[in-house]
Amino acid sequence: MKIYTTANVSIDPILSVSSATSPDSDHPVYSRAKRCFDVAFTVAVAPFAIAVIAVAAMLVRLDGGTAFYSQMRIGKNGSAFRLWKLRSMYPDADRKLEAYLAANPDARIEWNTHQKLRNDPRITRVGRVLRKYSIDELPQLLNVFRGEMSLVGPRPIMLNQRQDYPGTAYYTMQPGLTGLWQISERNGCTFAERAQHDNAYAVAMSFTMDMEIMARTALVVFRGTGL
Repeated sequence: MKIYTTANVSIDPILSVSSATSPDSDHPVYSRAKRCFDVAFTVAVAPFAIAVIAVAAMLVRLDGGTAFYSQMRIGKNGSAFRLWKLRSMYPDADRKLEAYLAANPDARIEWNTHQKLRNDPRITRVGRVLRKYSIDELPQLLNVFRGEMSLVGPRPIMLNQRQDYPGTAYYTMQPGLTGLWQISERNGCTFAERAQHDNAYAVAMSFTMDMEIMARTALVVFRGTGL
């Protein structure tokens, strides 16, 4: 088994018990159980999720543009797949971002560090609500059902972020709808620290840990700490 270090990241308490033992990911039973749970859970919540997505899509359309947004992301073993989201940004988001960063040096530093902005000029009024409660991510249940993602795993990175993740455990796992860094620090960690959280999860991942991450994700979403 390849062991990945976690550098200076403060490991979440849910890792402390299992990190010293061989992770369940080494066993085929875990992989099969994880996939079966992904499909069963997605099918079970589909009626509710579809209803929420339908209402949200109508609200997004009021801001102009299409309701859905897709982007190529990197999956397990470096394979690319198309990730789906409810659109939370203006259609000319890239132009707005470049103009904002050019005019705000501090924002440029924040973007280079986190790959996110707390005051992002690209996000629409409806989009801020969708992101706050992670509603914009619900269409990714389709990615989970298709086997391109899992319910729990590292958040899928963009193609242009590949150079920031060399040699990490990210590529050994299916990207997830939620993961360790989201419940640990959400928007507070740097992009480099995200990779270290992914490495920590790869070492200690188990079905029990997945269930706890999902439970704690529900609390994070309820509190509305998204960005």
